[in-house]
Amino acid sequence: MTSWLPDLSSGSGPLYQRLADSIESDIDKGVIDAGAKLPPQRDLAYDIGTTVGTVGRAYQLLRERGLVSGEVGRGTYVLAQQSEAATPEFIEPGVQGTRHIDAPPGKLRFDSTAAPDIGQGAIIADMLSRTAQDHPHEISSYTRDFPERWYEAGSRWLARNSFRPSPDSIVPTLGTHAAVMAAIAALTTPGDYVAFEHLTYSQISRSAGLIGRRTALVASDEEGIDPEDFERVCAQKHPKMIFLMPTAQNPTLAILPASRRAAIARIAREYNVVLIEDDLYGGLTEDPTPLMADYAPERTIVAGGLSKSVAAGIRGGWLSCPPAYRHRIRVAHKMMTGGMPFLLAEVNARLVLSGQAGDIRRRSIAEIGARIAIVRETLAGFVFRSHERIPFVWLTLPDPWLSGTFKKACLEHGLLIDDEDEFKAGRSEHVFHGVRFGVSQPRRREDVAGGVAIIRRLLEEGRAGYDSFS
Repeated sequence: MTSWLPDLSSGSGPLYQRLADSIESDIDKGVIDAGAKLPPQRDLAYDIGTTVGTVGRAYQLLRERGLVSGEVGRGTYVLAQQSEAATPEFIEPGVQGTRHIDAPPGKLRFDSTAAPDIGQGAIIADMLSRTAQDHPHEISSYTRDFPERWYEAGSRWLARNSFRPSPDSIVPTLGTHAAVMAAIAALTTPGDYVAFEHLTYSQISRSAGLIGRRTALVASDEEGIDPEDFERVCAQKHPKMIFLMPTAQNPTLAILPASRRAAIARIAREYNVVLIEDDLYGGLTEDPTPLMADYAPERTIVAGGLSKSVAAGIRGGWLSCPPAYRHRIRVAHKMMTGGMPFLLAEVNARLVLSGQAGDIRRRSIAEIGARIAIVRETLAGFVFRSHERIPFVWLTLPDPWLSGTFKKACLEHGLLIDDEDEFKAGRSEHVFHGVRFGVSQPRRREDVAGGVAIIRRLLEEGRAGYDSFS
């Protein structure tokens, strides 16, 4: 290691943190091999022009991250990364996840949670027609100027409980996913950590990985994310952001208590972490718990849209953010998506401002409630979590079912559901023995009843009713 020196020309934060990050990066790249001895603290301090105490803090941070070990009198050595054979077996979700790119034909779709079809197509068709007639020039061109009504629509749609975002905090987006990714792209840089729960809407973590962000996993329980583990991750990984779904978390349906929200806000403030609050499902509930934005308004970005309550195909979304972030996020959204199409943005705004989006949401919630009632009656006696206003169910599998095996059994019986690996944000040794299925996409309640009956039959029969020995 006599010829090695860390690159401290990039990064942010105190010098000891940048030094630790540089060493970690070189370990990941193979520049520093497992078993290598790091330079003595005094020598490295002299070489990079800092104090021995700064180098000591960097080495201690590396020990906390599990990258090195140190012994008095012997020095600091790089630990070998844990081998695949030493870890429990589990499937690492790829970039695609565990779903089919193209859904197999002829299967009942329990793998989607888009808004149910309650006749909103006719309303949207009329809105599209009138928008095209009113704005032919804007539709034929690129969108350069956003009218104020687009911001007002986002302000109204994201408002919930005591949270009332100002129109000048709003960024219109091509759906909630695009809103979250624009925030990540704008406020982090390649190599930065973004924190996620082990189980979550993992397409965000996969997308973040595609643009060079790293994932840090935070533990949760039945009430949601664990503040103590979040603080541990902040101390060890120094994430720049955390992605949260505090109300009706996907896929577990956990609702984070107010006390935990306050703790998360305090920790985020202490470690300078930006909070992304995905309230897409929260907007369907009547849960009175204050949003994260009420606890830490200076660092919370709230995202939401129309996909689960009005219509997924019109890509309606907005985010609210602190004023200092707004321009950067809007630019990032344009760079990543190509920009907002006038037709969709105008239709979405009209739906909200006319009150029709609210009417459709109320009708969607009523339909969801009727379908969840079918689930609760059919699966009585089994362990699952549901909410009468949320279009999916988190089912705990009895022995001896495994999540992936149960998903495959459902597929062979004509039913598409999601196994737990679809929701893993990164490589996780945790096994949850759960599956998620949605009830909003079948066109008729009778189809929902038939699909849930298949699930119950498989649960009752167990693996013996599925395994083939031929």
